Amino acid sequence: MSITPRTTSLSSMIWQVADLLRGDFRPAEYGRVILPFTVLRRLDAVLIPTRDKVLKEKAKWESKGIDPMPFMEKAAGLKFVNTSDFTLKDVLGDPDNLTQNLSAYINAFSPAARDIFDHFRFTEQTDRLAKANLLYLVLEKFVSFDLSDKAVDNHQMGQVFEELIRKFSEASNETAGEHFTPREVIKLMVNLIFAEDDDLLTPGNPAVRTIYDPTAGTGGMLSVAEEFLLDHNPDARLTMFGQELNPESYAICKADMLIRNQDVSNIRLGNTLSDDELADYKFDYMLSNPPFGVEWKKVEKAVRAEHEKLRYDGRFGPGLPRISDGSMLFLLHLVHKMRPAKDGGARFGIVLNGSPLFTGAAGSGESEIRRFVLEEDLVEAIIALPTDMFFNTGIATYVWVLTNRKPKNRKGKVQLIDASSFWQKMRKSLGSKRKEMGEDDITLVTRLFRNAQDAQLATITTADGTQTREVVAKGAEPPAPPEGGKVRLAPLSRIFRNEDFGYQTITVERPQRDEDGNIVLGQRGKTKGKPMPDSSLRDTENVPLNEDIHAYFKREVLPHTPDAWIDEDKTKIGYEIPFNRYFYVFEPPRPLAEINADLKEVTAKIMMMLGELSA
Repeated sequence: MSITPRTTSLSSMIWQVADLLRGDFRPAEYGRVILPFTVLRRLDAVLIPTRDKVLKEKAKWESKGIDPMPFMEKAAGLKFVNTSDFTLKDVLGDPDNLTQNLSAYINAFSPAARDIFDHFRFTEQTDRLAKANLLYLVLEKFVSFDLSDKAVDNHQMGQVFEELIRKFSEASNETAGEHFTPREVIKLMVNLIFAEDDDLLTPGNPAVRTIYDPTAGTGGMLSVAEEFLLDHNPDARLTMFGQELNPESYAICKADMLIRNQDVSNIRLGNTLSDDELADYKFDYMLSNPPFGVEWKKVEKAVRAEHEKLRYDGRFGPGLPRISDGSMLFLLHLVHKMRPAKDGGARFGIVLNGSPLFTGAAGSGESEIRRFVLEEDLVEAIIALPTDMFFNTGIATYVWVLTNRKPKNRKGKVQLIDASSFWQKMRKSLGSKRKEMGEDDITLVTRLFRNAQDAQLATITTADGTQTREVVAKGAEPPAPPEGGKVRLAPLSRIFRNEDFGYQTITVERPQRDEDGNIVLGQRGKTKGKPMPDSSLRDTENVPLNEDIHAYFKREVLPHTPDAWIDEDKTKIGYEIPFNRYFYVFEPPRPLAEINADLKEVTAKIMMMLGELSA
C-alpha cells in the first residue's frame, strides 16, 4: 500500500525544478509552478502517440465545414485534444518566441483542458517565469521527463501528484491532508462499499454504476475506485462525479479524469455545502473524507436557510451540528444523494473523527443526525482505524458505511469493527502519518465486514514474549495458551441493534421547600396544588431506549429521593455510539507479590552493579 520507489523517485526528480525557482519564488510558491507544468507535460505526453491522426481529422472535417472535435477525440481515444501544430518539445525549439508559442499551445487544447490551466492561473505563472528568465529552463526540465502513459500509468501518476502536493504543502506550511487521503484508507473504503455488490464485481458483466465524492480533492478516491472495479471486472463501467473547493486540487482532479476518459463536466468547482453543483443527481456509490473539526461559519447562512426552508426535502432536515465542526453536514449531504432504494439503492463510505459518534446531548443537532440515520436503518458499519494514519492529524478516525439497501441479515443492525491495531510502521513518517495498513490488514477488515458477525482477536504470547494474533469467529474455540505463555481475547467485531445506541434523557425534579421544610405548592394555572420544582435540585438521567422510564425511575431514583418525580414534558430521545466502551477489555493489575518479586530482583541487580563500581 506504500507509495512505490518508482513514484517517489519520479516525484523527487520533478520537485528538483524548485532548485531553478529558488530566489525568484518563495518556497510557498514552488507548487504553483511545478503542479501545472507537471499536468501540462502529462497531457502533452499522452497526446503525442495520436497527434498525427488528430491533425488529419481536423483538416479533413474542417475542409467540409463540419465541427471536427468529435472525430478528433475519437482519433485520440480521449475526451480532449490539442490542435496545435506544436508539441512542447517544438515549443522549446523556438526560444525567441517561447512565451507566445506556449500560450498558443495552451489555447489549442479543447475547452475542458484549457479550464484546468485557467484554474492554475497558468498564464500568470508563465509571465512571471519569463520575466525572471526562467521559462525556458523550467520548460526544458519538464520536457525531459517521460510522463507518457506507457512509462507512468494512471495509478502511478496519481501517486506522483499526491507526492508533489505533499511536498508543496510542507514547503508552504499547509496541511497536506486537506488535499488527499492515504491510498490504503481509500482502498479499504472502496473494498467496503463494493463488498456486497456481487453483480458489479462479476467478470464479464457489463454493469454501469455512478460514484461521487463531494470533497474530491485531486480525485484519489474516484480513481482508486475505478482501478479496483476494473481489476475485478474489466467490462464494468464507473461514471465519476465530484466537487472540490480548492482550485488547484480541482484542476489536478479534472486532469486525471481527462486522462481516464471520464466526462470532466461531472467534476465541479465550489463549496459543496453552500452550493451543490450536482443538486439534481443521485448516485450508486459515494466516498468522502471531509475536513475534520473545521467550522462551517462561512456557509452558515446558506446551510441554515436550507435547513429551515426545505426541512426533510433538503439535505439538512434532521439537524445541524455545532458550528465548530461541519463534518456531519457532509454525512447528511451524502444521505440526500443516495439513489432511492426502489431504484437499486446506494452505499457510501465517509471518514469522520471520533466526535460524530458521541458529541451532543439528546435533542442536539449531532444527536438528531445520529437518530435519523439509525432510525432510518442506514448505518451498516463503523470501522475504527489506527491513529497516525493521516498526513495532517494523528487523532482517532472512523469509516462509516451507510446504505439504504441492507441485506436481510443486516436489517435493523449495526456492525462495529475495531481495526485500530491493524497497521504497520512506515519506514519514513510523512507529516503526522506514521502508520499504514497493509494488504493483509485491508483484506481482514473487508472479510470481517462481509461476514457480518461477532468476532474476537486472540493475542497469543509465548514464554519468551513472542506475539502472534488470530481471529476467532463467533462460535469458534479460542486457541489454547502455549506452555508458559498466555492468550488475551479482545472483541474485534460486534453486532448491535440500532436501538442499542438510543436513550431517553429524563428530567428528575424535586420539590421546593419553605423554611419549615414543607413542600411549596403552585397557586395558579396548571401548577395549582402541585409541588413546585426546585431548579437547584434538578437532575437528568439517561435511560436505555429499550427500557421503560418509569420502571427505571422506580428502581434507580426513588429509593434515594422518594419525593422526586419525572417532568414528562422534558423527556428527550438521544443517540450516541460509545465505540471505545464496547471494545474495552479490563485487565486486572498484577498481584502485589509478583510486583514485589520484580522490584527485589531489580534492586539486587542495582546493588550488584554499584558494588562492582566501588570495587
